[in-house]
Amino acid sequence: MSIFQDYSRYYDLLYQDKDYQSEANYVHELIQTHRPGAATLLDLGCGTGGHAFPLAGLGYDVTGIDFSTASLELAQAKLDAAPESRDAVRFLHGDIRSFRLERRFDVVAALFHVLSYQATAKDLQDTLATVCEHLAPGGLFLFDFWHGPGVLSDPPKTAVKHLESKELKLTRIAEPHMSIGRNVVDVHYTLFTQDKLTDVISQTRETHTMRYFFEMELRERLAESGFRLVCHHSWMTRKPPTLACWNAVMAAVLDVY
Repeated sequence: MSIFQDYSRYYDLLYQDKDYQSEANYVHELIQTHRPGAATLLDLGCGTGGHAFPLAGLGYDVTGIDFSTASLELAQAKLDAAPESRDAVRFLHGDIRSFRLERRFDVVAALFHVLSYQATAKDLQDTLATVCEHLAPGGLFLFDFWHGPGVLSDPPKTAVKHLESKELKLTRIAEPHMSIGRNVVDVHYTLFTQDKLTDVISQTRETHTMRYFFEMELRERLAESGFRLVCHHSWMTRKPPTLACWNAVMAAVLDVY
């Protein structure tokens, strides 16, 4: 079963407390520091559009790509309901490892751990090839990821989350299983939903395989693809990642094109 199909139906509820606007402001500051004047942005793994809309509000022309048709349907519904964004945002279906738009952008962004979903060396290599194909000369690639030292120093644990909307009650159980030899965590999600109108209870299961990365590995892969690293911080800061940091961000300029 493809991930982010059934799960996508509850995605916005699950992450209703995520401050997309503050994250977009942070991304904007990094972009203007390392690629001042950037105007066009390709949003890899755009999901339901959480970052696309606030980035458009900051002045970017945003194209979002996602493999999940369920996520894209939700993103498109938001766009249809937001006429002020229609000239600045578009959503397209595609696999970030292989799609080609025959267009280049000032910035390519992969946010909310999209790069960590590239669980194999080939996945990462193919994604970087896609980024190179879509960056303008001197363009900026900006991404966050699971920070390996932080994951190993504070391993993931089983977590339960209870949420509620007008229509349903939702319980999500996340059960992580680490595979240190592969540098991945298989997160087994079980979602129980109760329809408030009918009291019918449904169950959904998905496994999301998340790869954690280390600085030297990413530096080497970026350099091999023609990138020059210009930023490596703990997410939402301007400070170097520490052992307490699970989420880091890198930005790199494409010097070979």
